[in-house]
Amino acid sequence: MVWFYDQCRKVLRHKSYLLGLTPLRSALILCRFGVTIRAMTRWFKFLVPSYAQKLTLLAAVPLIVVVAAIALMVALQARALAEREITTLETQLIEAKKAELRNYVTQARNGFYFVYGNAAPDDEAAKSQVAQILSAMIYGDEGQFFVYDYDGNALVSPRQTERINQNWTGQIDSEGTPVVDEIIRIARDGAGFHTYLWPKPSSGVEARMITYITSFPSWQWAVGTGVYIDDVLASVASARADVQKSIRRTFLYISAITLLALLAVFSTGMVVNLRERRLADAKLKKLTQRVLDAQEEERGRVARELHDGISQILVGIRYTLDNARRKLERGDTNAAEPLRKGIERLGEAISEVRRISRDLRPGVLDDLGLGPAIKTLVDEFAARTGIACTFNTVVFRNRLDEEAKIALYRIAQEALTNIERHASATQVEIDLRGHRRGATLFLRDDGRGLDLPGLSRRAAGSGLGLRNMQERMEQLGGTFILRQAPGSGTIIEATVPLTHLIPPDNTDMRQKPKPGKVAAE
Repeated sequence: MVWFYDQCRKVLRHKSYLLGLTPLRSALILCRFGVTIRAMTRWFKFLVPSYAQKLTLLAAVPLIVVVAAIALMVALQARALAEREITTLETQLIEAKKAELRNYVTQARNGFYFVYGNAAPDDEAAKSQVAQILSAMIYGDEGQFFVYDYDGNALVSPRQTERINQNWTGQIDSEGTPVVDEIIRIARDGAGFHTYLWPKPSSGVEARMITYITSFPSWQWAVGTGVYIDDVLASVASARADVQKSIRRTFLYISAITLLALLAVFSTGMVVNLRERRLADAKLKKLTQRVLDAQEEERGRVARELHDGISQILVGIRYTLDNARRKLERGDTNAAEPLRKGIERLGEAISEVRRISRDLRPGVLDDLGLGPAIKTLVDEFAARTGIACTFNTVVFRNRLDEEAKIALYRIAQEALTNIERHASATQVEIDLRGHRRGATLFLRDDGRGLDLPGLSRRAAGSGLGLRNMQERMEQLGGTFILRQAPGSGTIIEATVPLTHLIPPDNTDMRQKPKPGKVAAE
């Protein structure tokens, strides 16, 4: 983004001379462009979710997906089950209508069978008597019997008398279903049902009808009656509408439960976030206080070193030089002796200053690397305390970065200090080497060993020492192990991960030696 802004600024500055724009106008254009770029940058940053938002999305998205899948499965299963039940209901209602029609036709046939059974095929009087009986058999608002001969002529139609004595061969309904021809075919076959659209006699509106047809073979008549099933269709449609309402209601319930679950997730996330933030603030305050305590302790230590060491040496040098001055004023020939002692004391002061400086920031760590720095630290410790020390190391194929070197050096320094103060040890073993997982500093002494209650009290009190060692490793992503040595003594293992090792081809670029100093591990 910055590169793009610079390139546009250069182009506008160049174009301003070509287009004759004044520098002020060019500056205004650049300002507007810069404001736009900054606004876009802020907008893009706003679109990037924070860590807490990512955690909330990680918890909410799977919940939404699972609930949506459950809702879809419930809807599909409910719809399939309801469709089966509705189909079963429709079949049962239609079968009931068919049974009713068959009963009507059977009763009608029984009513005039004494006429038909004794009549000849050409007995017109008997045919007229039967036709009159069937014409009188009307029921309900729409029910009637109808009769067609095998040629398609309507013989009986009491509610639609305009159809009588007309030929209706080839008649179809509005859906293209054959009506009369199919009725005659069913009658020729014996008996059966036929479904088609037929206008209601009362209103003339088409509705679906089921008819049952039987035959009088000797007269070549197709006799039947029908009922409209619009009430059945209405019941089925109402059942389907109820199913849709039930599915929508189920979706609403699931949506409400999902919303409550999401609110619970967000509320829990907010509570956890606030709690973690409070804990983080408390830890930060505690860490800040510990840092301040460490600074004050270090300042106190340096002040004591200056007062007890440098200050006393400088006071002695002052008295020595003052003694030499008085002897010179008196012309005493022994003035050279105080001057020699003063020069020796100055050398001690210089050595003391170097020691304090080395404790604060060991120069050998920058000059020669971690191995020589720890070797120097161990030699000075052995010379100062008289404790036998063994130091082993190997040449690293990869070099440690600055953070890892300082951390391992401070851990070694703190461990040796604790051994000097608390362990009462006679031997100390230090080992530093690299491996496939990173680099490890190993320390072992033969002292009194661990006092776990005492360690807990010291860790809870000052928060320094052992806790500092552990936190240095945690900051680097490493491990810190403190355990009792077999027999007696203490073992410390501090391991930094492989990420803090610099490959050999990058060492020259990332850790260049200072002028006049030798860079070696």
